[in-house]
Amino acid sequence: MPFLDHVLQMPTYGWKDSNGNLVKPSTKQILSEFFNRLNIVKDQRNWLPFFSWLKVACLVPFFFIFLANHLSWWTLVAAFVYSMVIMGTHGTIWHHRFATHGAFKFRNSFWRFFTQNLTINVIPEEIYVISHHVHHAKSDQPGDPYNAQAGFLYCFLADVNHQPIAKDLTENSYNRVKLLMRHTGVTANTYAQYQKWGSYVHPIHAISSWVLNWSFWYLAFYLIGGHALACCLFGAAGFWAIGVRTFNYEGHAKGKDKQREGIDFNEKDKSINQLWPGIVAGEWHNNHHLYPKSARSGFKPHQIDLAWCYIKVMHKIGAISSYRDDKKRFDEQYRNPYLKNKPGNK
Repeated sequence: MPFLDHVLQMPTYGWKDSNGNLVKPSTKQILSEFFNRLNIVKDQRNWLPFFSWLKVACLVPFFFIFLANHLSWWTLVAAFVYSMVIMGTHGTIWHHRFATHGAFKFRNSFWRFFTQNLTINVIPEEIYVISHHVHHAKSDQPGDPYNAQAGFLYCFLADVNHQPIAKDLTENSYNRVKLLMRHTGVTANTYAQYQKWGSYVHPIHAISSWVLNWSFWYLAFYLIGGHALACCLFGAAGFWAIGVRTFNYEGHAKGKDKQREGIDFNEKDKSINQLWPGIVAGEWHNNHHLYPKSARSGFKPHQIDLAWCYIKVMHKIGAISSYRDDKKRFDEQYRNPYLKNKPGNK
């Protein structure tokens, strides 16, 4: 069986039926799977998805403290910028373009660590990275861990139900997981540790990294703007942590055919370019599916790409040693031929 067919833990309702068609589970089935996989008493190997949602739960009180005690025009602006722009752009830079696709390389481990911890720690790398490789291999097909055709809840709870790595990988398959994760700098479990914990990362490493990251950022925000700013931005991170789970459902047009001529050139799946995630986070999703290893996905003049801006600046100062930019290929293969053949230009 090909590696990407079995690297993720299959949900109890399966990926596809006996005819090879996508299984669209009921709400009851999805919720049952979700709570079963969060049960660390039943199986300690469920610790990572539990930990992922524990971090979200810990951020929620900050959000309500912010609304109740620190809501003002300046904290509202700060929350908007931090959640929509800074957290979103960082997710594109770190989890998407570097950790998954290796679209650029850091000069050394210091700059990698710096970029990794540039914002409040929320998403475990292995949950994002491994499943995203599967997503690109099976986009909008059975086995895609966040297939929008299966509905909103299927995508929203995918980080628990569909994205964790399988708990029964052979040592050879686990070593392939390690190869996909090695460049991220996240310390890997041995195969024996993986068999015990069911994850690439060890709980001690994940928890210590979380505590250090949150402690640093709360202190930094407190020194800048007191508890008001700290609660505001931690609450904003919680807002983003929930909101980002809706992206792949929206980014694949809710499972419908909504691609537009001259805007969405990748026709192999249902991905679409959207103004809002593009402008605030550099996530021009259809462009990304055309050239997933490109450090830039905002190819057109109006497609602002703040993630690309960060990568370029870091390259200028020597923190990033190399990157891949597919804008020229996009223009040659798609944009220029489209403009040449566009009605009225013949």
